[in-house]
Amino acid sequence: MQASKTIPAPTPSGSLLANLRQELARYTPFSQMTTGDLDFFLTHTEQQYFEPGETLIEPASGEVTHLFFIRQGAVSGKRGLADLQGGAFQYETGDLFPISAAIAKRAVTATYQAVADTFVLVLPCGAMQALAEQSVPFADFLNRRVLKFLELSRQALQVAYSSQTLAEQSLETRLGDLVRRAPVTCRPTTALREALTEMHQRRVGSMLITGERGEPVGILSRDDILGRVALQSVPLETPIQAVMVQPVHSLTHEHTAEDAALMMSRYSIRHVPITRDGVVVGIVSERDLFAMQRLSLKHVSTSIRGAPDIDTLKLVAQDIRRFARSLLSQGVQARQLTALISHLNDVLTERLLEIKATEHGVDMSLLCWLALGSEGRSEQTIATDQDNALILPDGISDTQRESVLAFARSVNEALDACGYPLCKGGIMAGNPACCLTLQQWRERFAQWIEHGAPQDLLNASIYFDFRPLAGDLTLAQTLRSEVSVAVQKVPRFFKQMAINALTRSVPLSWVGGIVTDEQGQIDLKLQGSAIFVDAARLYGLAHGVAATGTRERLEAVGPELGVTASEYEAWVRGFEFLQMLRLQIQLHGGAVAEQPNHIAVASLNDIDRRILKEAFRVARSLQQRLQLDYER
Repeated sequence: MQASKTIPAPTPSGSLLANLRQELARYTPFSQMTTGDLDFFLTHTEQQYFEPGETLIEPASGEVTHLFFIRQGAVSGKRGLADLQGGAFQYETGDLFPISAAIAKRAVTATYQAVADTFVLVLPCGAMQALAEQSVPFADFLNRRVLKFLELSRQALQVAYSSQTLAEQSLETRLGDLVRRAPVTCRPTTALREALTEMHQRRVGSMLITGERGEPVGILSRDDILGRVALQSVPLETPIQAVMVQPVHSLTHEHTAEDAALMMSRYSIRHVPITRDGVVVGIVSERDLFAMQRLSLKHVSTSIRGAPDIDTLKLVAQDIRRFARSLLSQGVQARQLTALISHLNDVLTERLLEIKATEHGVDMSLLCWLALGSEGRSEQTIATDQDNALILPDGISDTQRESVLAFARSVNEALDACGYPLCKGGIMAGNPACCLTLQQWRERFAQWIEHGAPQDLLNASIYFDFRPLAGDLTLAQTLRSEVSVAVQKVPRFFKQMAINALTRSVPLSWVGGIVTDEQGQIDLKLQGSAIFVDAARLYGLAHGVAATGTRERLEAVGPELGVTASEYEAWVRGFEFLQMLRLQIQLHGGAVAEQPNHIAVASLNDIDRRILKEAFRVARSLQQRLQLDYER
């Protein structure tokens, strides 16, 4: 190790401090710190120079005594033998390191070397602790580095598009925070006259009926009164329990406005009671949520369900994109945003199936329409093609099968017209290979599992994420349970899946920098999110997880694998950040039709570029776990 060159650091003049402050303010956490705290940092550091290949700190250096801030240049970290498997990483201008070792007062576990002419500001750990005690942003950054980057990225996104939704609240708002007053309630034995008079005087749209403990047992809204009371000529002395709607669909105070919006859409209701420990504490209405959104989920889903024909559905499908753009500007996270997009795509497909089933005289109660791939995982982005299939009942005749195939092809064509392109690989219900009886699907999955050929593994990446969407859902449920049992009997299949998943390479160089193509771009799907999806699917199948979503699978298998919560939460956060970047470029014109998941790394701001690198590092560590578990 060569000796670094320390540049003398006399007390900076006022003009020099001002220039240095301006330089620091470009980076987190300094951009959030006060002038006094910035001056403390600058007056307690000294600048050092390291030439390319020179070591700054290594495990043999012992307990960390200083924190490094890269003012210019880059530093790579290598973890011994781990480096042979791609374990290197890189810090760039504006980065602070080694934070964890400095806080824990231990030696580093990697060797840090300059990869260019590098100038760093060196802060003693004693000064670091003193600064953390007086600066909340600095302390918060040290303790929650990656999480802080994610939050800042999200804030930046909101600011960028806040002009569209300046007066709107986020759908992530807890329902407990929306409750402003106690709901209007009555007991089941209350006479209709008394309940309706109360509704009229209080000017409320619904009466909530509660039991002895205050739990919701029924509800009666203005819309219900016409059909259940007026048109039925029910005497006003009748107890309200005779006409109330039950059971009541309710949520807890910990649920979000997004949960309420989804519930209203799924059950076509306008009011959702809010409970705490089972007791009603409030009620949220469609109007409450509409006040939070210019374009509401209920509005879009209602328009879809009421569409009389395909031409109308084409127009309404555009609202899904507008709604997603509105939610993105609110700062809604990727998991929620893709779930909402997938839900609305489900609603549109269900309505389209109803229209086409009527046209073709097909009884959907005998069939089961399956969503595959990203739709099956409820992780659809905007630029998504079709992946679907049909389960037919055993014993169906050839004539009936041909009729169903004609119906399915018509549905596929209509989905294409609504903005969901035909699958280039032909994985659509209108293809005879994707329109099979339950027994044929059993045999198909058994063949894939038993042979594990390259095409079988490709099919596994699409078909194994199936989710029933419409028709006889028990057909899919039966198939799911049987596949889960069958795959457990062939551990070789998991190894083949792992080998196939490891063919995807994380775009990081040997020193940890992001590797792009000749255009300076990367594919966020194939080089990023797909790595998490593949690993989650493999581990989910291996551990019998019924969920198909990547987040749910990772959260379920994390404890089974014996990893810490922080580790599998990092898997989830890395995946969801990549999903968010995909949504950003698709919703705001940054992508071209042929490459909807490509992004120019140079176009990213400093925060997003750093998180992207962190996400890739997490993806690489997840692949290394796959190697250890299945490639032996």
